[in-house]
Amino acid sequence: MLTATAQGHCSQCGKIWTLDTPSGNYHWCGKQASCQQSRGSSRAIKSRRRKRPERPVIGKDYDQLPEPHLTYYRIALRFAVKVLNDDQEDLLHDIMLHLDSVARRKHEAGEAFSEAAMYRTAEHVKDHYWYSLRKRTLGLDCQHCSTTQRRKCKDNDLYSECPKAIKLESLNKPILDSEGNLTEIGNLVADDKALDLDQWQDAKTLLMGLPQRLKRIAKAIRDGEQLTGADKFYLHKLRRRYQQNKLL
Repeated sequence: MLTATAQGHCSQCGKIWTLDTPSGNYHWCGKQASCQQSRGSSRAIKSRRRKRPERPVIGKDYDQLPEPHLTYYRIALRFAVKVLNDDQEDLLHDIMLHLDSVARRKHEAGEAFSEAAMYRTAEHVKDHYWYSLRKRTLGLDCQHCSTTQRRKCKDNDLYSECPKAIKLESLNKPILDSEGNLTEIGNLVADDKALDLDQWQDAKTLLMGLPQRLKRIAKAIRDGEQLTGADKFYLHKLRRRYQQNKLL
C-alpha cells in the first residue's frame, strides 16, 4: 500500500498524490483516479488564453490585382494598419496611388524603382498622415522640425510648449456676425455639402462624357453589387484626380 509519502501523481489532473490509498476520489480534481508513479514531472496545466479578435480585412479582393499593383497593395497594407481604424482604408489607397505615381515618373526617367525605395516611400506617406492629423487636431506642425527636435518633444512631452503651435478655436465659440448678431463660429463656416444647382442641372451632360467603365461601376453601386478590387482602385484613382484638378 502506498503512503502519503509515496512519490506519484494523480492520473486525472497530474498533481502530486497525497492520499494514503493507491486509488480513490482525489480531492484536487474531484474525480476517481489512481496514483501514477513515474520519474517525470507533473503534467503542466496550461492556461487558456483569450483569442485575439481578428483584424478586419483592408482592401478586400485587392490580393487579386495584377502586378505591379499587387506589390503596391502588399507594401501599403503594412503601413495602413499603423493608423486609426477609420483612416486605414484611405491611407491604403493613398500609399498605392503614391507608389504608382512615383513608379510612372521613374519609368519615364529611365530609373529603377526598387522594393526598398517603395517601402521608404510608403513610410513617408504614413508619416505625413500623422503630421496632418496632429496639425488638424492639436495645432502642431511637426513636419518641418528636425528629427532630433521631434524626438526631444516626444520624450519630454513638450507639445504644450511648442512655439509653432497653431491656436485652435472651438466651433461653439460665440461671435458677432456682420449684422451684429451673436452666433457661433460653426454657423459662419461655409458648407461644402451644400447643393450646387447649376452643377446639378449639368449632371446629365456630365454623365454623357464619363468613361464606360465608370458608368458600369456606378450601375453596380446603384444595384448593390460587390465591386472588385480593381474597380475600387480605379474609382479611388479617378476621385483623387478630380480633387487635384479642383485645387488647380
